[in-house]
Amino acid sequence: MASWVSLLLFLFCQSISQAQEESSNNPVLEFTSETPINNVVQDPQTGRIYLGAVNTIFQLGPSLRQEARAETGPKEDSRTCTPPASACQDTKLMPNLNKLLLVHPSNGSLIVCGSRYRGICSLLNLSNVEQQLYYSDSKGEKTYVASIEDNVNVVGVMSTYKKDSQNFNVFVVGKGYGSLDSTKLISTRILQDLREWVVFESIIEASTVQTTPFVPKYLHDFRHAFKEDGFVYFLFSRTLDGTDNKNLTFVSRLCEDDHHYYSHTELQLNCGMNNRFNKVQAAYVASPGKELARLMTESDDDDDNNSALCVYPLNSINERLVDIISACYSDSGKISGFPAVDIPYSSKTAEFCTSTIADLLENYKCGADFLPSPLASKPRFALKVNPALTKSGLLTSVAVAVENDHTIAFLGNNQGEVFKVHLTTDPYVYSKVPGDTRGEKVNKNLFFDLGHSHLYITTEKKVPVQTCLQKKDCQSCVELRDPYCGWCVLEGRCTRRSECRRAEEKNGWLWSPKQQCVKIVSFYPPNLSCKKTDKVQHCFTSHSFPQTLFFCSLFVSLAVQYTTLLTCASHKHAYGALWLFSIPFQGAKCPQFENPDPVLIPVGHKNQILNVNVLPVYTIQRQENVMFASPLTASYPVTLYNCSMGREDCSLCKNADPKYRCVWCSRQKACVYEKLCNQQGSEDPHSTECPNPEITDIIPRFGPLRGGIAITIRGSNLGIHKEDIKRITVVGETCIHQEEKYSVSTSVVCEIGPVEFTKDHWGQIEVEVNGGKRGTSSMFFTYRDPIPDAVKPARGPKAGGTLITISGRFLDTGSKDDVQVTIGGVDCTHFGKEITCRTGEYRADKVPSDPLTVTMKYGKSTTKTIPSAFQFLENPTVLDHHPKGITTRITVTLPLQGRGFSRAMTAKEAQAFVGDVQCLVNTLQDDKLFLDPPSTPPRARSRRHRRDTRPELLDLMIKFGKGEWLVGSVQYEQKNDLPLYIIIPAVILPMLLIITISVYCYRRKSQQAEREYEKVKHQLENLEESVRDRCKKEFTDLMIEMEDHTNDLSEGRIPFLDYKTYTDRVFFLPSKDGANDVMITGRLDIPEARRATVTQALNQFSNLLNSKTFLINFIRTLERSHDFNARAKVYFASLLTVALHGKLEYYTDIMRTLLLELMEEYVHSKNPKLMLRRSETVVERMLCNWMSICLYQFLKDSAGEPLYKLFRAIKHQIEKGPVDARVKKAKYTLNDTGLLGDDVEYSVLTLQVLVQGEGPDVTPVKVLNCDTISQVKEKIIEQVYRNQPYSQRPKVDSVTLEWRPGSTGQILSDLDLTSQKEGRWKRINTLAHYNVRDNATLVLSRVLHPQHNYDQNQENHEERNALLEDDKVFHLVRPADELDEIKSKRGSIKDKSMTKAITEIYLTRLLSVKGTLQQFVDDFFRSVLCSGAVVPPAVKYFFDFLDEQALKHNNVDEETIHIWKTNSLPLRFWVNILKNPHFTFDVHVSEVVDASLSVIAQTFMDACTKSEHKLSRDSPSNKLLYAKEISTYKKMVDDYYKGIRQMVPVSDQDMNTHLAEVSRSHTDKLNTQVALHQLYQYASKYYDGIIASLDEDPAAQSKQLTLRLQQIAAALENKVTDL
Repeated sequence: MASWVSLLLFLFCQSISQAQEESSNNPVLEFTSETPINNVVQDPQTGRIYLGAVNTIFQLGPSLRQEARAETGPKEDSRTCTPPASACQDTKLMPNLNKLLLVHPSNGSLIVCGSRYRGICSLLNLSNVEQQLYYSDSKGEKTYVASIEDNVNVVGVMSTYKKDSQNFNVFVVGKGYGSLDSTKLISTRILQDLREWVVFESIIEASTVQTTPFVPKYLHDFRHAFKEDGFVYFLFSRTLDGTDNKNLTFVSRLCEDDHHYYSHTELQLNCGMNNRFNKVQAAYVASPGKELARLMTESDDDDDNNSALCVYPLNSINERLVDIISACYSDSGKISGFPAVDIPYSSKTAEFCTSTIADLLENYKCGADFLPSPLASKPRFALKVNPALTKSGLLTSVAVAVENDHTIAFLGNNQGEVFKVHLTTDPYVYSKVPGDTRGEKVNKNLFFDLGHSHLYITTEKKVPVQTCLQKKDCQSCVELRDPYCGWCVLEGRCTRRSECRRAEEKNGWLWSPKQQCVKIVSFYPPNLSCKKTDKVQHCFTSHSFPQTLFFCSLFVSLAVQYTTLLTCASHKHAYGALWLFSIPFQGAKCPQFENPDPVLIPVGHKNQILNVNVLPVYTIQRQENVMFASPLTASYPVTLYNCSMGREDCSLCKNADPKYRCVWCSRQKACVYEKLCNQQGSEDPHSTECPNPEITDIIPRFGPLRGGIAITIRGSNLGIHKEDIKRITVVGETCIHQEEKYSVSTSVVCEIGPVEFTKDHWGQIEVEVNGGKRGTSSMFFTYRDPIPDAVKPARGPKAGGTLITISGRFLDTGSKDDVQVTIGGVDCTHFGKEITCRTGEYRADKVPSDPLTVTMKYGKSTTKTIPSAFQFLENPTVLDHHPKGITTRITVTLPLQGRGFSRAMTAKEAQAFVGDVQCLVNTLQDDKLFLDPPSTPPRARSRRHRRDTRPELLDLMIKFGKGEWLVGSVQYEQKNDLPLYIIIPAVILPMLLIITISVYCYRRKSQQAEREYEKVKHQLENLEESVRDRCKKEFTDLMIEMEDHTNDLSEGRIPFLDYKTYTDRVFFLPSKDGANDVMITGRLDIPEARRATVTQALNQFSNLLNSKTFLINFIRTLERSHDFNARAKVYFASLLTVALHGKLEYYTDIMRTLLLELMEEYVHSKNPKLMLRRSETVVERMLCNWMSICLYQFLKDSAGEPLYKLFRAIKHQIEKGPVDARVKKAKYTLNDTGLLGDDVEYSVLTLQVLVQGEGPDVTPVKVLNCDTISQVKEKIIEQVYRNQPYSQRPKVDSVTLEWRPGSTGQILSDLDLTSQKEGRWKRINTLAHYNVRDNATLVLSRVLHPQHNYDQNQENHEERNALLEDDKVFHLVRPADELDEIKSKRGSIKDKSMTKAITEIYLTRLLSVKGTLQQFVDDFFRSVLCSGAVVPPAVKYFFDFLDEQALKHNNVDEETIHIWKTNSLPLRFWVNILKNPHFTFDVHVSEVVDASLSVIAQTFMDACTKSEHKLSRDSPSNKLLYAKEISTYKKMVDDYYKGIRQMVPVSDQDMNTHLAEVSRSHTDKLNTQVALHQLYQYASKYYDGIIASLDEDPAAQSKQLTLRLQQIAAALENKVTDL
């Protein structure tokens, strides 16, 4: 068994008292769909019914007769596919559920939205749904309307939208949320292309309605939408929050002209005691009572024990909604002291509904942008009613009618029953229909016909899946269109495939829906001997009777020949075929034909044609199952004809010659022989009326506005006689019938008249024939005027023949015969979007002529001109040519007075002949013509030359257009063969010498460059080889020493910063105030008395920033100001990021808008490759911040660990060797400028550190004896407090270090009286200075006042003053003073040679560190540049945005796109994070570590560029260091970009969901109020410019943005204004 769906029509009586009695007698009309029906709508004008079923749209008449059907599926699709489907992978055939069906009567279209291709919609013709008026799957996510999820309901209602005093049609959609759908609950969709909008685009930003963050909370189930008194209402159920999954019913109201959804307000509806019936199933708005009838069911969908009908007056709903809005406007959201207003779609937890203005409701009935979010009622203030009727089971549909002032409700349930309920003070069920369909389910679509006398019911019926065996022939079997059935050819029966034994053979089983039956189209052999048995159609006589009749039923598709008994010869005839039957006879005893006249035999009908009286002379035998007789023949002509041949429609059939007795059989819808028509009843087929005319084509489809051209209308049933055509209209205008061009039934020609300029210029064509029958075209005819605008070339010789091309718009209006061009009176030779004509001869005397007008005439009434478009010039006069003897090329010289001919015609139009052979015209100049003559001498062209004894003398003829000029004679020169001994030394040897010299010079240069390159390469390789063992040793030591750090990482001890600290450091740490910036400290100096006022004003300023019009004007005004420098732009963008963090979707929209403007500026007026390179605009910094926000989680999950390991490895490697604390240079580093040049002797010490006050345990710490005391403290603190983040550790200045070598202790410090002095320089104390030994015990203790650390260590003030007298101190390397410089100048040669060798030492040390750190660098690069792993959705989303915009500009190539991507992600984010690990982790980055990180960052930047880096001796050491790896990194970058491009696109919905989740999770932690306050400082500073900009913007004026900014300014600056 399987489910089929039926739509049933029941006839109800007008009298309620008789309904019960007559319901059983009324006929039930039924329409059956092969697939479940999802939606049903009715055209209110025509009463037609439209069914939206799975994979099909049906068009039915009011009596449920099918008029048309359109197939909508199944489609090749996948859940993750983003249209177009051709770009998707892993697709499969998927059913297309109808999600939304709306009638758009004003333009005669049906809006159809399905579940395939992300819910794309289409427009179908209301008159014929098989005609698709609009469909596009390439407009992007903005046009996705419905849902791909089967369980997500979509509702909609037609509406209007007003913009710039223009009204146009839209439809408002309410849609639940699916995992791959748009997260907007409500959207307004346009139905035409307008400005930047396209059909079906969501035209309202709706930033006010932000439901994205609450997808887990509110799963909306929309059930109904309707429009009433300027409001749009939605009825749906949803949960209150994530803690309770009980569905509650809400009605929401929206002003129809609200362009921002500010007025969207929800009201909870309760039905029954304690809201027992809580989930809405269906709804109906009754008129005239204006009461909303809703069906409520108890608890969830699965609990269908009880249902109720609840009735809510629309007035009560509106009054309660006004109460809710008023409470928010003027009573702080309270009614009678109780909180009444909720804001379910906002992440803000602060106060809302803070306004106290009483008359706000009068001025803002539809809300305004000061509302923080859509409002909803609290459960306490839900609208409560008692059930009007309660029924057991699940009610699924409702419809309400008013008859004789009584209200009747029709309720459908899940058992297929429809109850009639009289709604009185005590409602009761008075009838139930139907009685024989239990087990079905009545769907939500329950409605009346236009007269309210019939009820349409959509149900599901249980029927057998197939009734194949009931059909006895192939035709009736395939007419079932049953997917289960097919015709089993070799068994001759209708069966299922599994029941047909040879179904697997080709054409062995013909599937029913394919509508194919078996037929014989040819046969073999054409002749068969009577002595041979074969498989062939037999026709033979029986010898059992003295008189035999031949009955042959022959069809055109089958011809069978018997050579002995019966011969059928086929000859073509106008109405079929002529068949000759040859019959054997002997003497006078012949078989006699019954009819002596020629016989007409209709196809498919049996006729008696031969009467054989006696057959005594026949020798009749039976051999091999074939009867034959002696070969004696007589012939008789018979005409076999087929009425349907050439008569495909009724009119052609009725026009046939009466002798054929053809009639139009309406039952068979074909022209047949009269006795073959099986009409119902007693209807005479001869009196059958023809159906309405049908128009299949219009030629041409465009005509001028003034008319005057003939159009040909092709179709069928267009009358029998020309007088049958009564009226023809084109776009509503009368078209004059051209009777002489009429063709029976198939073609009508008429001449169109002019159309009024005020009417539509496009529309359909209607033909009315005799009997009042009309046919309307499905295609449209358009009135439009051609607009010619240019003629090329603009000049030509007066002799004519110039080929000119007229270009313009709409030149293909009319047909070729309608267009005439009057240049020279020569007609057009081509017709189309460009018109090509050849000029005639110009006979006037004035040459050159004045610029002449080109006139084009379309038909009889339309003339278009191009003034001053063409000029005739003097014919060229050929003077001479050279050379006279032809070798390679001829040059023909034209006279000077003929200059300009190259502009009058092209080289292709000029012709030249040498003899009788045409030359190739190579070049045409003003006064010269260059020809390429034939390679072989042609024949002479004239008779004179053919008689000439000098055959080599030939005519040279030139033709321009229609003019010919005989230039003179030319001759082919005799070739002189030079001997080889002259050619070889004269030509070949010099060429060989030149080639040899060139090759030698090239090879020498190449070898020199290659040697230079190899030399540098070998030097690097030798250096790498020389330190290979050392690197391995160093790397092994590093890995062993970092084992503890790896263990820390595995235990989750990476000190990631929290989100707020991360954003504070990324956004504001680089600012001029650094860590003291007010955005980091979060402290605002606002007096307590003004704090509430300022807070409210800042909230209003936040709402103002959420106006796109204001924010764009704000940013543009600031960027136009000269004192708004780059630092201010960066800081402003960061403030804006924090202020709009709660609405990152809106922030992204602003960023996209500004980026599009920036892109236009760079592409059209600047170098596109420079875009996004620096933060020169606000939007560039906004992009940087956007990337930082979106990639924070990716840092924590993926890239953070390898980055932290790299940082720790660099730090550990640097601290393993000496680091000069004064000049910030180290022995082990990647940066050559930070490399310690001198060889410093040092040793590794292990100290036993005891922390005072933290127990007796000691901690071993490795240090260097050359470390300063501060460096030792840092290493001790890092080891002792390694499990704590840096911010929680004690600082170096807050601790003292005491060495206890014996009974007394010694405080260690960087500088004291024991510090060594070298001249004016003082050396910082080290462990070696204090002679601290290996395994010495040191005590670390904290001091109370770190700022007075020195006073505690040294009590003697005189000693302290002595230390501070001179600040020239050094650690490891003493900078050279004047005496040192003099000494160095007088130094020995040995010193100089040592200085020269330092570079090689540098490279050795750099390579050693690089080799040690290589694995960590590679790991980090792989984590960032691997598209095979997890790619942040923001990266894919933004890269696709760049690719999409690049396609729109011609001058943006792949290299530019690569640079844009590099500038936006690697250079703008990763380099920043790589150089500043303290932005991501709670760590301290020293200057020495920062120098090495800069080298890796520079390598990362080089890897992302497309330019090649060539090595030389002058290349920086940093680039030489990673020269070998840079090509690998470049390939990683290229593969990363390619991999991202091939990924599944990230939709706007997915991106918005991600952004909204970030907003929800982190916004409350940020200093949003501080950011708003700082942003206002910019608004205050540039106040006048912003006000002026807003005053000039019409959109800002309509929203009163200037007034609102003035109000905010008055509140924040405590000013008394005149507002």
